[in-house]
Amino acid sequence: MKTESNTDRRGSDRFSIERELRYKVLNKKSGEESGAGRTINMSSTGVLFTTDQMLLPGRRIEVSISWPAQLNNKCALRLVARGRVVRFDDGKAAMEIQQYEFKTQAKAPLVPIQ
Repeated sequence: MKTESNTDRRGSDRFSIERELRYKVLNKKSGEESGAGRTINMSSTGVLFTTDQMLLPGRRIEVSISWPAQLNNKCALRLVARGRVVRFDDGKAAMEIQQYEFKTQAKAPLVPIQ
C-alpha cells in the first residue's frame, strides 16, 4: 500500500528564488497597509515570502517582485501579482496567485556629475 504522506501534492513546481518584494493589502477600508520582504520560493500559482507584518489568511494582496531577467537585455522588469493570502506563520506569508503581469521598472533618474 502506497501512502502520500511524503509526497508534495502541489500542482506546480516551486523554485527557490530570493528577490526583493513589496506588497500592499487591497480593499482595506482604514488606509493602505503595505510592506516589504523577500521571496523564499515561487511557482506559477503561488509565492512564499518574508514579512515583518502579520497578513491574515483570506486577505487580497498585490505583490511587486524585482525580476532577475531583463527585457531585451536592457530594461529591468518586475512581476506584479494579485491574489490572496493562504497562510501566515512565523514571519512568512504564502499567497495564491490569481492574476499577474510583467511590467517594466522605471530607471533611476540620471544625476549630473558636478
